[in-house]
Amino acid sequence: MTVCERFLAREKQTLSKYAFFTSDTRGREKSCTPCPNRTDFQRDRDRIIHSKAFRRLTHKTQVFIFPADEHYRTRMTHTLEVTQIARIIARALMLNEDLTEAAALGHDLGHTPFGHTGEAVMQQCYSADFTHYQQSVRVVEKLENNGEGLNLTWEVRDAILNHTGENLASTLEGRIIKFADRIAYVNHDIDDSFRAGILKPEDIPSDISQILGNTQSERINCMVSAVIDASTDKNEICMEKNVLDAMMKMRAFLFERVYYNPAAKTEEVKAMNLLAKLYEYFVRYPHKMPELFVKIADEESVERAVCDYVSGMTDRYAIELYNELFIPRVWR
Repeated sequence: MTVCERFLAREKQTLSKYAFFTSDTRGREKSCTPCPNRTDFQRDRDRIIHSKAFRRLTHKTQVFIFPADEHYRTRMTHTLEVTQIARIIARALMLNEDLTEAAALGHDLGHTPFGHTGEAVMQQCYSADFTHYQQSVRVVEKLENNGEGLNLTWEVRDAILNHTGENLASTLEGRIIKFADRIAYVNHDIDDSFRAGILKPEDIPSDISQILGNTQSERINCMVSAVIDASTDKNEICMEKNVLDAMMKMRAFLFERVYYNPAAKTEEVKAMNLLAKLYEYFVRYPHKMPELFVKIADEESVERAVCDYVSGMTDRYAIELYNELFIPRVWR
């Protein structure tokens, strides 16, 4: 038996009856030679990690736009925290960790610069239907690998597409990402808000803290345990109701005190104007985009190509490009 075959046999022996077995995958859009040492979902994980879109997450905003302090979360650290939480849940429920890990690592590959601020700009400039999760699928299917895509399995793409919103992924492993994503950002956004001086620990409503705990570690452990306990021996992923209610109250609290707080969003209008200006410029001059996007403009539309180009930028690249295009230099 190859190493891969031993992995597949081990899944049948050890995983829950509700787990998705790698051997049952719907496969890839383009067939490829099997790897003797990795399963399909392990290969998906590696393709995502080695992609350019994954590396760009390091310089994309989570909540606080382009922070000077390097201890604030970025889209990359958010992704890693989601992945860690998702794998803990999958392992406890005896589900397919490889599928869970690949989906978690890829869930935000299509996120715009400046976080959800950039997403709002694309909705205004390109299409009201633009979402970062649909763009994440487009990244892995179309934009990566010089327009060839990553050729991921159907199940991983399905989990990426349905990691947020009302739709559910087709596998339990994919549904874990929805909970892991929320658990991660609710907790790390509190921590970053403390660091920014926008919140103090005593600001957290006591009725929430009594259920979830008073520290980041306590809160994460409470939420993760609530998912594991509520989902064990079930063909669904859910969370104990009292903890779910407290988590949603915490999320609403963050929207009120952090996400919509002018102190946290002082640069948001500038970021929106910057991206809108870049979008307008490249719609007018599409030939100035890199070759891949010029090709997309010819094959689909200029607007589609510009959306792909701008939404894929990092915060830093967008700022530098804006300065190059619109800020005059001193003549020497």
